[in-house]
Amino acid sequence: MAGERIVVVAYHFSVVMKSIENKLTKMGFSVDTIEKPNETPLYYDGVSLFILHLSADLFTDKLKLQRLEDACQQINKAGKNILAIGEKKFEEDAMAAVPLLQEYMWINRPIDMDTFPDTVKRAVNQGNLMAEHKHILIVDDDPSYAKMVREWLKNFYDVDIVTAGMQAITFLLKHQVDLILLDYEMPIVDGPQVLQMLRSEPEVADIPVIFLTGVSTREEVAKVMALKPAGYILKSTTREKLLKYLSELNDEGAKSKE
Repeated sequence: MAGERIVVVAYHFSVVMKSIENKLTKMGFSVDTIEKPNETPLYYDGVSLFILHLSADLFTDKLKLQRLEDACQQINKAGKNILAIGEKKFEEDAMAAVPLLQEYMWINRPIDMDTFPDTVKRAVNQGNLMAEHKHILIVDDDPSYAKMVREWLKNFYDVDIVTAGMQAITFLLKHQVDLILLDYEMPIVDGPQVLQMLRSEPEVADIPVIFLTGVSTREEVAKVMALKPAGYILKSTTREKLLKYLSELNDEGAKSKE
């Protein structure tokens, strides 16, 4: 990540801003701070992450709020990631006023500088995934659940859905994907059978497969992992945990190629 550029947009300027800049610089990032976001146009080339340092008065000033919403839409359209920083008590107001912020990570102020670096790294990595447009196939016989997961992931990945095991085989023989999220329990052809069929086809045998499962007992998890997938995710997991899991998986994949 060394040398990557982060833009800090200071809707709330304070002495903490210097601490943020120093921490990011020590992490190896190139940092630009926009102190007058309502007057300075945003730029996107070479930027890995936008950090929005939000103020309380944003949510009582309609003009400032509109400009914040416009900025978020522009950043999103440019395919860049956002990390929002604000007071916990204003988080719900922020999400309600600018629904697009719900798609991104949030840090409460005052900032925990011990955990801040890891959060920034995850946000930068998610931004890189957005730029790379990695392709995920969700295989699940529950369309509602599959669509919900696609909504969670759509800002970071290209996502397709099929609702049956044999549909997955047909799809994969015609389309390239980087990862498969595969329902463990499906009627007719279940997840383990799909995984076995994939491994018998040289064209798709090396695609990482992560099982989606509703079971969480030690015995059932051991049964799932005995099939040696790339991993498993409980269907009860949250959006944030799923994105973090996939981000960490991508980190491991990148390291294995070095």
